[in-house]
Amino acid sequence: MAGLEIIFSSVCNATFCEYVYDNPLNDAKLSGKQNETLALRNLVNGKHLKIGTFNNFPMSWTDRAENGTYIGYGVAFEIIEILQKKFNFTYEVVVPEKNFVFGKGRPEEYLIGLLNTSKIDMAAAFIPTLNNYDRFVQFSPILDEGTWMMMLKRPKESAAGSGLLAPFDEMVWYLILIAVVAYGPCVTLLTRLRNKLMPDDEKYIPISPSIWFVYGAFIKQGTSLSPNANTTRVLFATWWIFVILLSAFYTANLTAFLTLSKFTLEIETLQDLYKKNYRWFATEGGAVEYAVKNTDESLHFLSKMISNGRAKFRSVSEDSEYLSYVSEGAVLVNDGTVIDYLMYFDYLEKTKQGVPEAERCTYVVAPGAFMEKRRAFAFPKNSTLNTLFTPVMHMIIYSGIIKYLERKTLPDTKICPLDLQSKDRQLRNSDLLMTYYIMAVGLATAVSVFIGEISFKRYGILKYKGKRLKLVRKKLTPTQNFKFDNTRPPPYESLFGKSKKGAESTKKIINGREYWVISKENGETRLIPVRTPSALLYR
Repeated sequence: MAGLEIIFSSVCNATFCEYVYDNPLNDAKLSGKQNETLALRNLVNGKHLKIGTFNNFPMSWTDRAENGTYIGYGVAFEIIEILQKKFNFTYEVVVPEKNFVFGKGRPEEYLIGLLNTSKIDMAAAFIPTLNNYDRFVQFSPILDEGTWMMMLKRPKESAAGSGLLAPFDEMVWYLILIAVVAYGPCVTLLTRLRNKLMPDDEKYIPISPSIWFVYGAFIKQGTSLSPNANTTRVLFATWWIFVILLSAFYTANLTAFLTLSKFTLEIETLQDLYKKNYRWFATEGGAVEYAVKNTDESLHFLSKMISNGRAKFRSVSEDSEYLSYVSEGAVLVNDGTVIDYLMYFDYLEKTKQGVPEAERCTYVVAPGAFMEKRRAFAFPKNSTLNTLFTPVMHMIIYSGIIKYLERKTLPDTKICPLDLQSKDRQLRNSDLLMTYYIMAVGLATAVSVFIGEISFKRYGILKYKGKRLKLVRKKLTPTQNFKFDNTRPPPYESLFGKSKKGAESTKKIINGREYWVISKENGETRLIPVRTPSALLYR
């Protein structure tokens, strides 16, 4: 019989059955702790309790009845209903004058003050177990771990960038710009140094051709420079390899960005919120305000944002009023479950209004958490209710009822996720915005250079040089006055030598093809095809 009694007791304790110890005939067999539990149950049986709470949908909220009393709802009062059936007590709901959990004013204004002054028997609310507050109240077993998230208005563009600048980080672009600006002078400096140390027929490359070589190679254009020295060739080859690799990486990343890019936010973690000095706000008198203002908490460094006006704490009658602040660009810091319900109800409202599917997700939640705190019910310091309710609350926690009740009216899928999984990715005007900037800057630079040239010539800066050039040209013969432009390719006739004076070219058909037959000064005869596309190069 003893074995069956233990089995029945274990099964009963795993459910909400009455204890086998309730039988008065077995009182002599009970331990001291069990007798104490029975005494507490008898003390609570039929008693009228005052239970405090505050509005924090969906965890707890109240409505006022016609007779002026408050009726409690939410996950907290689902637990209270279980405890009431178990221990047979009645209760009334008490709310603080302000919807605050923590405060420094009169005790009647905030929930912890009501507990500390024993004006209520317990607090049925998910209260964060913050540092140093166990000195004023005693907490129940941990019910869950609350996660405070950051909600902001969904930006139109990803923080990773858009268009032509997206493939590379901002620092990479700065380094590329430095390389383009600095490599031309480096080529000039090194070739001048080589020319001084090892004088030969090859002169150093001036600054202007060096800069144009770097710029031309950067946009994959050729150059008229043909260095003979190995040092200069290595310099040129190094820059070409750099440009080839950079172009390959850029092209691959741009393709990936336009097809498989992941949407990112400027605010992803708490550190981003602090470093970028964004405006944010939270519930007045809530856990966030206490955690920021309390020097013992790790979030106390954010108090600087309160002093400079970037962080504020607001009290609203309905949670939907938060959305107006978020629409203006501020970041809302609140319980993650509360934010999910806010976004879900906003999505349903836009659906009823006929808003297009692509425009219903106006808000988004940052992936990183603002803070995480364990939450529990609270009791006055000298209360015995916590000892009585703890076994039953453990059963509720282990059964998973709390997690189910928190999200029972929410859909299983994530509400308005960060990446909306768009199937098409059409190029927008913002993607090509950089091309417009390049065209505008290029045109402005060309106009500036043109105006500069006119200004120099008009104000006589180059007059002196022009006069000297005229005097030199008068002394030179027509042949000497001609200067060969070595930046252009050589004429075709120089490849084969000059033809004889008075020699005439004739046409001949050789092997079924028509050729021009030209005799050169060295007695050599050249054949030039006539009816082939390549003949256009020689005519």
